[in-house]
Amino acid sequence: MGEERIARLVKAAKNRDTAAFEELVALFEQRVYRLCLHLTGNHNDAEDLAQETFLKAYAGLGGFREEAGFGTWLHRITVNLWTSELRRRKRGQPSSLDAPLETEEGEELDRLVVDPLPGPDEILDQKETRRLLVQALNALSPEHRAILVLREIQGCQYEEIARILACPVNTVKSRLNRARMALRRSMTHMVGREPAVPEKGKEVRVPCRASE
Repeated sequence: MGEERIARLVKAAKNRDTAAFEELVALFEQRVYRLCLHLTGNHNDAEDLAQETFLKAYAGLGGFREEAGFGTWLHRITVNLWTSELRRRKRGQPSSLDAPLETEEGEELDRLVVDPLPGPDEILDQKETRRLLVQALNALSPEHRAILVLREIQGCQYEEIARILACPVNTVKSRLNRARMALRRSMTHMVGREPAVPEKGKEVRVPCRASE
């Protein structure tokens, strides 16, 4: 994506050029949808979250100061909407990660990307590892799940995560370390045939709020 092109489209969209905003949606919809899918775990919720993200973005364009990239701003809105929805539903845990991801075509995909063309033994090991990992992720707080998705699945750099979550890079690194430690503890329980202990008393502390 050309940054100059995106900047021109954003400027036009701020002036309520709907065609320019529709072009921005076309450029970013797959990236936003993938993030929504990893956060929510199913196609229907991911589609709703993605749609709400773009509606929120369109309504808040006037407050977009362009200090970060447009894609980063969309990620911020997505994560904020997701965590707000979890609070609204008063869920003690994030939605289950046991089921595979469902695409809009109805195809089921594993959440974790593996190396291409593994051998039979590797396939068995990878399936068991994925099974343990998705169960361990299910025991994490929404805060930890979100930062692991951004870093380990979306591949965001520390600086971009800091912009998405509106916190310093050092906070991102420390929070990510805590999330990895929590995931490691959860997987250790799984391997030891002990039930994983969900994180309790964890307040969702994702501080970002989309600009209105």
